[in-house]
Amino acid sequence: MCGIAGFVDFNGELQADPARVLDEMRDALFHRGPDAGGSAIEAEGRVGLGHRRLSIIDLSETGAQPMESSSGRYVIVFNGEIYNFQVMRSELAALGATFRGTSDTEVLLEAIERFGLSAALARANGMFAIALYDRKERQIAFARDRLGKKPLYIGMAAGTLAFGSELKALRRHPGFAQPEIDRQAVAQFARLGYIPAPLSIYANVGKLPPASCLVLPLEGKAPDMAAIQAATCSYWSMYSAAKEGLDTRFENEVEALAVLEERLGTAVEQRLVSDVPVGAFLSGGVDSSLVCAVMQERLAGDAKTYTVGFAESAFDESADAAELAAHIGSQHTQLSLDPAEALESVGEMQQIFDEPFADSSQIPSLLICRLIRSEVTVAISGDGGDEFFGGYMRYPRMLAMEQLAQKMPDVLRRASSAAPYWLLDAGAKAGNMLRPGSLAEEVSGDRLEKVRDIITQPDFRHRYEHFHSQWIGPCGSSPSPFIAADIPAGLGQLEQMMFLDAVCYLPDDVLVKVDRTSMATSLEVRSPLLDFELISTAWRMPDSLRMPAGGTGKVALRKLLARRVPEHMIDRPKRGFGIPLNDWLRGPLRELAEDNLNPSRQKSLGYFESALVSKRWAEHLSGRRNWGFHLWSCISFSMWHRHWMEN
Repeated sequence: MCGIAGFVDFNGELQADPARVLDEMRDALFHRGPDAGGSAIEAEGRVGLGHRRLSIIDLSETGAQPMESSSGRYVIVFNGEIYNFQVMRSELAALGATFRGTSDTEVLLEAIERFGLSAALARANGMFAIALYDRKERQIAFARDRLGKKPLYIGMAAGTLAFGSELKALRRHPGFAQPEIDRQAVAQFARLGYIPAPLSIYANVGKLPPASCLVLPLEGKAPDMAAIQAATCSYWSMYSAAKEGLDTRFENEVEALAVLEERLGTAVEQRLVSDVPVGAFLSGGVDSSLVCAVMQERLAGDAKTYTVGFAESAFDESADAAELAAHIGSQHTQLSLDPAEALESVGEMQQIFDEPFADSSQIPSLLICRLIRSEVTVAISGDGGDEFFGGYMRYPRMLAMEQLAQKMPDVLRRASSAAPYWLLDAGAKAGNMLRPGSLAEEVSGDRLEKVRDIITQPDFRHRYEHFHSQWIGPCGSSPSPFIAADIPAGLGQLEQMMFLDAVCYLPDDVLVKVDRTSMATSLEVRSPLLDFELISTAWRMPDSLRMPAGGTGKVALRKLLARRVPEHMIDRPKRGFGIPLNDWLRGPLRELAEDNLNPSRQKSLGYFESALVSKRWAEHLSGRRNWGFHLWSCISFSMWHRHWMEN
């Protein structure tokens, strides 16, 4: 796991001291690779490749980067892990290849040498972002893993391309010292709370999409961002995986579970290969519990599992995790999360997330990674279970709202769209008086208003986009990827939501959060449930192994876990992973909020409608409404702007 950065000068007008510029770009990513740093200047100073190293596989100098291929043709900088590199190494050795060391980088480089870039990427199973210079053809290539676990930004300025694992590396290049904000990216951020690929917060800088490859010749006219996007091609697609899964459904549950269990075991085993200590996140939920149980089966000794206890009982799963760890026999450690430390970490977010990002679970994620990094260098996680096995709580809620939308006459839907909030709130309170005590607070005016806004959308796709949306209007009016994504025909509504989350929410929110918070602490996180072959298997699951009508999702994972633990360790209430944001904004974060939400600040920024922001802030403070997530987007953007654009 590492950080990469560099530049390509297409015009041949060499910048002053390219080696110094390259080293500054590289070392802006020190946190991603504190163990070593290396640089290479190629093509008479026109190409710079920089690398920061977090040593995981082959800790010796033979694993150092930039790395040159055996023939000397290629030079690579690589961020990530190739989990099947041992299989690839055996295949290459049978063809006569010899190796200097034992790193996965050298194996990938030799595969490129033997098979070409596209064929090597097709063979590689892992998480990665790479930059590859071809000395023979004088061309630069970039690639990113299938799911988008590892990031890669590419920008153009005055005939020079700059790239890096994070934007902070590009900002160290003279051509990107004073970038311009992309208003379309702000619009997407306002709606979603994150910026989807291929956009970035800066004009003329983009993210290489997941499963993509880009090859650019060094000679000839310098490309602009439109040309770069046009030259980018895919070597794998979620569309094809879902379509093939639809066409090759398992005929029965027994076969489906057998194939899934075998694939999961292989995925976990591959992710245990390391020359440094490996542990695992254990939250007590189905996903991490299953991954940890399988991990324990595949290890000769005891697995190391870690749980973080929260002071707020609504978020705390530590007791559940401890019970499960005792059952599977892992060496378990419970770490405590201090609410005061969580509050203090808010100020770190803008340095860590160098483009606007408003998923408030970034805060506990950072602290959990920091605590676990004090014990191990690699951590196994359960990410991916919700997207590919139907686990999100929003799925049954959306399906229920869809039934309501279909049954409601158009005239009634139009009438409900005009119902004022006070009427919805009064109706909710009246309804709660008739509900059992444990359910009395489940319905509110806020929720009814959200339901009203969703069911009045024109179709299912727009309704699901609206579920994900926050600020909608002038600053968030551009179409989102939830509308633009191409979905295979024949997927049911549950599968459509899973697909949209897999290509939108997962790579641009969940995986961004995991990457930035883990790498800020120099911790590598590996996710077996995001293995692309396991994902292909997941798309083949019969409906009965996803989410039965009116039931709980992730049936396939629950059945595999039931083979390993008692039933009461499976059917536990799902707790949120986050912070009490609404309460904190009225309490310990109020001063921070006031500073960033005041009308003069919002007017000076000019991106959010200041009058509406002020109205929602007043409603939030009064306790009449809960606008926490909307307001956190405004606060996050303001803090980001102050840190990166005003200093």
